[in-house]
Amino acid sequence: MAYDPARALRRRRKHERQAVVFGSLIAFLAVAGLGATAVYTGAVDVPFLDREFTTPEPEETGPVFAAPPCLPADTLPVAPAETQIRVQNGTSRPGLAGSTDTELRARGFGTIEVGNYRPVGVQGTARIRFGEAGIAAAYTLAAHVPDAIFVLDRRTDATIDLILGADWNSLIPLDEVVLDPAAPLPNPPGCIDLAQALASAQPAPSPSPTPEQPAGEEPVDPGVDEGTEGEAAEG
Repeated sequence: MAYDPARALRRRRKHERQAVVFGSLIAFLAVAGLGATAVYTGAVDVPFLDREFTTPEPEETGPVFAAPPCLPADTLPVAPAETQIRVQNGTSRPGLAGSTDTELRARGFGTIEVGNYRPVGVQGTARIRFGEAGIAAAYTLAAHVPDAIFVLDRRTDATIDLILGADWNSLIPLDEVVLDPAAPLPNPPGCIDLAQALASAQPAPSPSPTPEQPAGEEPVDPGVDEGTEGEAAEG
């Protein structure tokens, strides 16, 4: 086979290009290795590595309660005097339950106890806790309570617990209350069948460990946790 100068030249240039590529790659890896060693040993400062990387804290959304039960058709409001309401302060603000009890009594509602709810720190405006026998009374009271959250439990009587939260100020002004004693009560949005609601109802509250306080009186030490009843598990 005859010697081909052009072919030999092409081969030599190909080898030269390969040498340049491999040489550059080796040089890059060597520089990268030296840089990594310098950073690892602290010989070189890398400003962005001094930042503290943190995971954002999850937002507190508060407890999630089951949907409230729907009322039987044509259920009328309960006369305020026939209600049995426990007014409970779920915050560390002293006197909140007492002042609310005074407001309720001025509107003719029947209150049976004024006290405190443990643990403090109830979120939102207010919770209305009730059992199957107190649904109509609870929804009657809700017409006077701004942004109330309904909590069904397994109590067997018609008592209602009005638990005041961190955003509580006062009852809805009387001239803004939409409630016709002769018209059926409206169902709350998203209500479900009573049997379905009872299946996920919370346990009945424990009896109050303290005697009933006279209306308007609420012996609270602002620095002490409040509560007459342990809060049921929230889900």
